[in-house]
Amino acid sequence: MKENIFDVLIYLFENYMEGEAQLPPDIDVVHTELIEAGFKPDQVNKAFDWIDLLSLENNIKKPTLSTFRVFCPEEVHKLDIECRNLIIFLEQDDILNAYNREIVIDRVMALDEGNISIEKLKWIILMVLLSQPDEEIAFSRMEDIVYDLIPTYLN
Repeated sequence: MKENIFDVLIYLFENYMEGEAQLPPDIDVVHTELIEAGFKPDQVNKAFDWIDLLSLENNIKKPTLSTFRVFCPEEVHKLDIECRNLIIFLEQDDILNAYNREIVIDRVMALDEGNISIEKLKWIILMVLLSQPDEEIAFSRMEDIVYDLIPTYLN
């Protein structure tokens, strides 16, 4: 049995969010499909809540000037130096902007996990970019990174 919210999110992304596929209008159908696929109901519900909050990130103010990010101790605990460096790199490479960076960090902190691996962080970033309007180019560039089509340092 699959027990991780992140596994549910990846399943949803790969089966409904990516490409032409879209979530059916009846969320109960998707919920039932996930349960039948072996996910626990509470994990499915948490994953849907995670996605719902992703689309409601209006409480984060969009910065008008360049920003500097200092990670709080809780974020440092969850995001190791490699993950923090990836976030900074992606922002410097214009794949993430300051607004999307904050959404990524918020969604990482919302997961019921200790440390987040670099691979999980890449997927979270991809999901955040997919949820944002006018981020098709950034999404495409991040997709190449997630699927290892190009090395991260060559972007």
